[in-house]
Order: sequence, then C-alpha cells, then structure tokens
Amino acid sequence: MFKQFTIQAPLPAIETELQQKIDGKTKPLGALGELENIAFQLGRIQQTSTPNVSNAKMVVFAADHGVVAQGISLFPQEVTPQMVMNFLMGGAAVSVFCEQHHVPLRVVDVGVNAALDEHPLLGDRKVAFASKDFSQEAAMSAEQVAQSIQAGVDEADLAIDDGANLLMFGEMGIGNTCVSSCMMTALIGVSATDSAGRGTGLDSAGVSHKAQIIEQSLRRAELATGQVMSEWSAQTLAEQVGGFEILAMAGAMLQSAQRQTAFVVDGFICSVALLFAQKVVPNVREYAIFAHQSNEKAHKMLLSHLSAEPILSLDLRLGEGSGAILAYPLIKSACIFLKNMASFESAGVSDSK
Repeated sequence: MFKQFTIQAPLPAIETELQQKIDGKTKPLGALGELENIAFQLGRIQQTSTPNVSNAKMVVFAADHGVVAQGISLFPQEVTPQMVMNFLMGGAAVSVFCEQHHVPLRVVDVGVNAALDEHPLLGDRKVAFASKDFSQEAAMSAEQVAQSIQAGVDEADLAIDDGANLLMFGEMGIGNTCVSSCMMTALIGVSATDSAGRGTGLDSAGVSHKAQIIEQSLRRAELATGQVMSEWSAQTLAEQVGGFEILAMAGAMLQSAQRQTAFVVDGFICSVALLFAQKVVPNVREYAIFAHQSNEKAHKMLLSHLSAEPILSLDLRLGEGSGAILAYPLIKSACIFLKNMASFESAGVSDSK
C-alpha cells in the first residue's frame, strides 16, 4: 500500500481579510475576474494577504506504457526517451517557456523504456522499463504503485525543501492519453467513447480503436479483480490501469497539498492525475490551480466534473506542462496586484457608494 496522506483544507480565518483587501483595490468589485479568485486561493493556501509565487518550479514526470503495443498511438515508444533528451537539452516547448519565465525545470524518469544517461536536470526514480500492457494483464504490482507515488512525494519534498512556493507538473509518455482516458472512465464512470480522444493526432478510426482497447482493458480488470470498476479502491485502479508518471504526478500533488503548497494542473493527463489524487484525499483539490482547457475532448468534461475554472483556453494538446508554464505569468500577476495595486484609501480615490 502506498503512503498515507493527511491533508488539511486551508484555514478560513484569513478569508475576510483577503476579500476586503481584494475589494478595496482601485477597481470596480470583481473587475479583475479570475485573477481575483487566484489571489484569494493563494492567500488562503499560504495564509497571508501577500501571497508569493516567485519561486516556482516545473517537474515533468516521464514513463512508457505497455498498452502502446495495441496500436493506440501514432508515435512509437522510442519517442519518449528522445523527447526526454529534448527537454534536457532545452529544445522542448516546456523547456523554452521555463527559460523565458526563469522557472527551473526538472525531468524525472519513473518508467522510460530506455536507460538514460545522467544529466543535472534529470531525476532517476525509475520504477520499471514501462508498465505492462493492461489490455492483457495488470499494469503494475502493488509495490510499483507505491514506488510511483513515492517518486512524486520525494520530488515535491525536494522542490519545497529547496524553497519552491508553487509547483507545476507536466508529463511525457507515448500512449499516456489512452492510459488517462482509461483511468478517467474507471474513476467517474463515463464511457470509453467519451473519454478517448485524438491524443497526438489519431483519426476517427484510431480514436474508435483506442476506445475499444479501453473497454477491453476495463473488462479484463473487472474479471481479474472480481469487482466492477466503480467499486475499485485507488490502489486497485492504479494496479490495473495506472501509469507510472500519472501516479507520480498524483503523489507530488498530494504531498504538495499536505505541505500546504499550491500546484498548477496542466492539461488532460495532469487533470486525471488530480482526479486520482482526489480519490485518495478529497482535500487535495483545494490546492490546485487549473492552467488551461486543452484540445482533448474529454478534458472539458473532466474540468466540469472537478468544478474547475481554467485560466487559459488556447486549444493546446501538447502536454509537457506547457499550459502550466504559460499560465504562470497570470498567476504571478494575481499576487502582484494584491501586493502592489493601490487601495481606494491609499490612492485617495473615491469608492463606489
């Protein structure tokens, strides 16, 4: 069994002070829209009327998936280690955006199907060389579930101990939209047809095949466990249809929340990681800031299920944490207006009657 988490919801004592400070700025009530909500959320989490996210860190978890053998991705599995190297060499989208915004990037191997050379930006927490093909057998063992989640816990601790006050998570793994869709179907009971999307660019026939593989995999898992998927524990679901990097992200989110540190949820796959984390401890949701609504069709449905208001909608479908880092300047702006913007009183401006 994986680590047990104790997550307290942010204390409400500061809420009145925060709201009064937000409302007292030189603007009509609510005029900064979602920025006001972000400022309020960060203030609650950090228990201060001057929240700070200047020490953000991006952590990208990478792993491979045995179900790729079923032809559910346009790209071969060799792309995962190739893209990891692209991250490390500074050539990926998330790499250049992190450089633009002066956010340190760390890439964590939790299950890439290749031996990776050491690199200063690479964390080696490999659980196995890819999960197993969950259309044929359980994706991983109970021990591997615990190792994957612990990898995320350790990475969150490493970042927070180093002074990070906002964590952003991303992922890389060929086939992980299929894994995420399968986990989403099991977690909230939508159909595989609704949860399966184009991923890296599948056509309609490819999406239909992906949905069939998801249905086949869940039927296999129900027979293997002797339970319908709605009755599965988080542990059982992870063993049967999980992905190493998705579980690692969930572990990082849970540990961030346990340590009262806000984190940014990227796109569809990262949102599924949060959905899984929420099944473990519901209060984890209080610490999540949603970066964007992606192009993946199930993401809108999932955001609605989570009652989430994403900051951006740019039709992204890249993953990597790219949406999270693009949202970061706006999250910083939420803190800056709360700290530096004049109040009606300080500016000598007449308030509304």
